[in-house]
Amino acid sequence: MPDRRITSRQNERVKQAVRLHHARDRAEQGRYTIDGVREISRALAGGAEFLEAFVCEELLADDLARALSARLEAADVPLWQVDRDIFAKVAFGARHEGIVAIARMREQPLSALKLPADPLVAVLVGIEKPGNVGAVLRSADGAGVSAVIVANGGTDLFNPNTIRTSLGTLFTVPIAAATGAETLAWLRAQGLTIYGARPDAELLYHQADFMRPTAIVLGSEATGLTADWLAPDVQAIRLPMHGAADSLNVSATAAVLFYEARRMRDTRLPKRT
Repeated sequence: MPDRRITSRQNERVKQAVRLHHARDRAEQGRYTIDGVREISRALAGGAEFLEAFVCEELLADDLARALSARLEAADVPLWQVDRDIFAKVAFGARHEGIVAIARMREQPLSALKLPADPLVAVLVGIEKPGNVGAVLRSADGAGVSAVIVANGGTDLFNPNTIRTSLGTLFTVPIAAATGAETLAWLRAQGLTIYGARPDAELLYHQADFMRPTAIVLGSEATGLTADWLAPDVQAIRLPMHGAADSLNVSATAAVLFYEARRMRDTRLPKRT
């Protein structure tokens, strides 16, 4: 590793990295932070464009962390060696694993999505909390959702909390961002059956036909789905609620719906003997 050692907290690279904790500065710099060995590894595998990384050798606690540092160096990513104090400034939260990477933001248009023959697409409408978006992405990855579209996005996809809550699956699930109108037009052009999760729906989720090419639309817990998603070709579905609350957290709802679609689709597979 070349001698790229930073010893001052006032170093300009450190200051710029610290500013990436804020959405406005991420947008201005066109860069974002990836913190954690698992998250950086998945970003690397997913083709993220790394610009630099900060490494604290004494915090590289295991072979995975040391191997990741070597992989980044082999990929010609500049590695800046820092002490614990500087690392704590650039890291997100208190989970310090010895590596914080900086990557370039990239455009995520609908036109870049390539769907399989029998797609299952998730749409998130106006969801503001980064933790909820990250949790939905994790469920989408686990259930084999074909793509996730953030429509009228109320959150920053490159928020460190989104990345961390998703366990880095932000980089493994095809994702796009667009307006609600653009998303609805695109879903219709793809010939997808569109289901919108609403607490006032008559159709229960297990009565939906997820066997066809499908989009599952989830709205904000505070405001629900916007007017765009009340169109006649958007079929409303709901989860039965047997207690005082009328709905689940959006990430819990997403997990139930994604895995119900997965269960239905798996019934087409031949049984193992």
